[in-house]
Amino acid sequence: MAREMQKLNIQASAVYSRQEAAEALGISLSTLKRLINNGYLEISKPHGMRRVFITGSSILRMLESTRVEKDA
Repeated sequence: MAREMQKLNIQASAVYSRQEAAEALGISLSTLKRLINNGYLEISKPHGMRRVFITGSSILRMLESTRVEKDA
C-alpha cells in the first residue's frame, strides 16, 4: 500500500527539516533536494552539522514565485 503524505500548514516563522518540508509540500525527498540544488529553496546549514534547516518563509517564497502552467 502506498504511503500517503500528509500536507502540513506551512508557517513562515517555523523551521523545517528536509523531510518535514517535503511532507509539507507533498513531494518526495529527492524532489525537494532538486529544488534546493536548483536554487528554488534557501537552506541553512550550521557549520560542522550535517542537518539542513529550511525556513517556512523560504518555502512560501518559492511557492509565491513559481508559475503554474494551465496544462500541468
